[in-house]
Amino acid sequence: MSGSVGGPPIQESYRLRRDAELRIGADGALTLRQTRFQLSLEQPGMGRRALLLRLAADWVNDVEVGRLISGLEGENRVLPAQLLLRRLLAHSWLERRVQVDDRPLLDLVPTGLGRGSLPETRPHTPGVRYRLSRFATLQHDRDMLVAASALSTLVVGCADAALGAVLAAAAPGVGPDVVARTLGVPPDVAGRVLDELTTARVLVTDAEFEAECDEAPLAYWSPEELRLHHRSRAGRHALPVGGTYRMRERFTPQPLRRPYDGSRAVELPLPDLATIAKEEPSFSQVVADRRSVREHDDAAPLPLERLAEFLYRSQHTTAVGEAGGQEVGHRPYPGGGGVYELEIYPLVARCAGLDPGLYHYDPVGHRLEPVAAWGTAADRLLAYARASGALPRPPQTVLVVTARVQRLMWKYEGMSYAMILKDAGVLTQQMYLVATAMGLAPCALGAGDSQAFAELSGLDPLVEPSVADFLLGSRRATGPAAGEGRP
Repeated sequence: MSGSVGGPPIQESYRLRRDAELRIGADGALTLRQTRFQLSLEQPGMGRRALLLRLAADWVNDVEVGRLISGLEGENRVLPAQLLLRRLLAHSWLERRVQVDDRPLLDLVPTGLGRGSLPETRPHTPGVRYRLSRFATLQHDRDMLVAASALSTLVVGCADAALGAVLAAAAPGVGPDVVARTLGVPPDVAGRVLDELTTARVLVTDAEFEAECDEAPLAYWSPEELRLHHRSRAGRHALPVGGTYRMRERFTPQPLRRPYDGSRAVELPLPDLATIAKEEPSFSQVVADRRSVREHDDAAPLPLERLAEFLYRSQHTTAVGEAGGQEVGHRPYPGGGGVYELEIYPLVARCAGLDPGLYHYDPVGHRLEPVAAWGTAADRLLAYARASGALPRPPQTVLVVTARVQRLMWKYEGMSYAMILKDAGVLTQQMYLVATAMGLAPCALGAGDSQAFAELSGLDPLVEPSVADFLLGSRRATGPAAGEGRP
């Protein structure tokens, strides 16, 4: 506890982090557990046992710790209890709360676990202005506003709603005087609040903010990409990552095959893979010849049977069985956990034997299912694809790749969207190799018009968003194709 002359004292309280649990074994040993982390205390003693139980139930300050331990074991056992408390703090098993008398101001919540998981203390410098970091985010959690930075392993909870006004004022910049006035606290308390916000990298100096915006390496990163990177990898946080099956008790898993009314489906011919294997170039040659081709042979558009062969060799799906209560399958390319959440929707502009429009490829039944006739959204989607791929003329076919996110997120936690993008990259390479082997004109796109696709398909982008786009067409029979080159 620390205080100020003539002002209310600043207090710290502690509690077990809310994503951890305290377990009592049959032998009386206590164990702290948090997903993949565990800390065991085999003979904690009466006082420390009582302390851990209190920390698991509510906030406890240093004065209360002293009273609890001295009442149970005597004053000479207070120091060992305080050492345990500091050890738990240093290893990020506890949350901290900074308050003035009975008024909580902010909570400090660690995201990592273990020694070295907390950021170094960054006290504020008097006379220096502080700004909201470019990497800071504000969101609702624990019934309060929570501020976090992708550059820190410490999250700040606004236990006092007025702290949200401080963060809003910090967009252009604040000093201790503004913090004191906004919170209605003495200067030393305002300074302490600044210390905590700068340590959590929620607030940074003007010079640090400029470095975030204009200097390498931070200037290269967008806040969204850095958050996604950190969240989908273990190390900087203790959040669950991987196949936790977090939705198993709440929702029924989606089937491997996407449900569809197939009454109007276009049945596709099966390719003769044995004959194809004898006639095509070697795998090594296909890999060496792989290129992006940005011009299609409009004199001889891609025929339906060639599109059918391409789709079969890229995406054909067979059911394998069940894993963790979820149906899994097999495709020509690897997919996370055999879930295979990706779907292909050909937007056909020119294809011999097939009407223009948007189709869905059923990779289990090997057929095309009509989704939508050509419309203004199709024009927009095609125009964007042409511009994105730098094609001299509109492409013959745009293969829009979607993800049935609920199917993957039913099993995986923390890394689901990152895995979707990885799977999309693997599928993209598969399509490149198949198209090259078939002598077609392939070209992957860096981005597509997701809104136009959602309008055309009628799909909810929160249920099945488009995540990748691939251009396909016939290739000129003789001579190098115009616009040919590596992506």
